[in-house]
Amino acid sequence: MILTTYSGWIFIRFLFYIIIIWRCPTISKELSINDQIRDKELRIISETGEQLGIMSAREAQILANGKNLDLVKISPNAKPPVCKIMDYGKYKYEQARKEKEAKKKQKTIAVKEIRLRPGIESNDLNTKANNAIKFLKKGDKVKVELRFRGRELGHKDIGKEVMLKFIEIVKEFGEPVKAPAFEGNNMVVIIDPKKTNK
Repeated sequence: MILTTYSGWIFIRFLFYIIIIWRCPTISKELSINDQIRDKELRIISETGEQLGIMSAREAQILANGKNLDLVKISPNAKPPVCKIMDYGKYKYEQARKEKEAKKKQKTIAVKEIRLRPGIESNDLNTKANNAIKFLKKGDKVKVELRFRGRELGHKDIGKEVMLKFIEIVKEFGEPVKAPAFEGNNMVVIIDPKKTNK
């Protein structure tokens, strides 16, 4: 009977350690707090940023508990490790909010393409320009590519006039990074959106 009870106790401890190991990846991604901190000595910073000196984990925890705050290990690799007294729930909320705001600012700028021909009609040119304006208003770059074929290469001046007219139509919303230039048989220009666009 005693052996059975002892074996059961060993089994329960085994399960307990398995659960701890299984949970470790989750815990390790976050800062150690309160009872998770078991270091012999800690350098403590108050909630206001004041240096409180070196003390034991127990002393620091009592101090944090007295203020209804958490003890958080912010520099685990320091010697001794540095802990700060703070509201950990509020800290996590603020960190999540900052990350969300940072992601909003890191907007991916797309490059949209508009293709033209030297002999394009005015109505079609205006339609293409209006499409480009929509892209520029959204904050996207626009790559304008004017394609020459066969004998059209002998009339590059006509193509240049078309390109300059296109740039003129969209100038309120975007401006060329540099003057139109040839890439093979195509005349190309990149138009950046103006910062005032909404």
